[in-house]
Amino acid sequence: MTISKKTLAGLLAAALLSTSGSGFALGWTLHQDAGGTGAATSAGLQTVPLAAGAGSLSATGGGTVAQVAAAASDSVVEITTESVQTGSDLRQYISSGAGSGVILSSDGYLVTNNHVIDGAAKIYVTLHSGESYPAVLVGTDSKTDVAVLKIEATGLKPATVGSSDSLVVGETAVVIGNPLGQLGGTVTDGIISAKEREITLDGRTMSLLQTNAAINPGNSGGGLFNAQGELVGIVVAKSSGEDIEGLGFAIPISNVTDIINQLISAGYVSGRIDLGMSLVEVSNAQTAMLYGVRWTGLYIQSVGASSNAAKAGLQAGDRIVAVDNVKVSSLSDLNSILDGHSVGDTVQFTVVRGSQTGTASFTLQEYQK
Repeated sequence: MTISKKTLAGLLAAALLSTSGSGFALGWTLHQDAGGTGAATSAGLQTVPLAAGAGSLSATGGGTVAQVAAAASDSVVEITTESVQTGSDLRQYISSGAGSGVILSSDGYLVTNNHVIDGAAKIYVTLHSGESYPAVLVGTDSKTDVAVLKIEATGLKPATVGSSDSLVVGETAVVIGNPLGQLGGTVTDGIISAKEREITLDGRTMSLLQTNAAINPGNSGGGLFNAQGELVGIVVAKSSGEDIEGLGFAIPISNVTDIINQLISAGYVSGRIDLGMSLVEVSNAQTAMLYGVRWTGLYIQSVGASSNAAKAGLQAGDRIVAVDNVKVSSLSDLNSILDGHSVGDTVQFTVVRGSQTGTASFTLQEYQK
């Protein structure tokens, strides 16, 4: 769930102040909140066939960038979101966000990034034609950073899905999306610069396609297309910093085809670990001061009311310091350990509450919508 720094400061400070000095016992299961706006009913949903296609352009030589844009632009949408935030004065306000998405089916299923819609109270989709629709979150997967949305529309133009496995470094790459959240339908071009780049995003290491096509904030969730006009990647990030240009990344479509189909058919991905709580990483002294905590590290931001974590007594403001006796100070540390576990495994967490330290062994459960 996305939440402002000011909000977290209030929540964590309140949690820590309310913690008693007495000892505590733990025995729990954790859940990572999927966030979003609710879900479409999964009964009767048909899996969208995301098999590789021949494309609308020549399968031998491909087309020009202009031909790719003409073939694929109607399959890319703008996404805007609204979320409710609470300021440090406890007043609530509406925060907006923007991104991109790609149409999967003529009846309104589309794919975007999880981080584009994470925590959104409302989601809106604008087609290339300018028509706008409210969207419902069908399912989301934070591990692969993909989400599926549904709008009530028909006659849409779905993208032709290609194979990212068959890409060759140096071949044409075309990005279509909504940079800056205001420039929907923008087309940029370049090449596939590299394959299988190991990049860490939001505490998770992902194997991504690299391109030098121009990518900016708002492009997230948009399409990376080959010269045949086929969707080969979902744009996820760009490297930013002084003197850094031409470093953009996309999720290979072949890596997430099954994930997308599971989200459409069931609303979740089988085998994902359910943590029962949301976490926040405090990485430096300045951020710790902003959040009203004394130490850097990985903190519990909230615990699901009906989760095993809540039943075991885990509370917002607790700091996770070790998992299976391995020191943990970041989301990346935690995820690297959990990636070695499966649903049904037992793990031991060590947490600090106030001046006391406690350990807990618990069974990892599967996330279900």
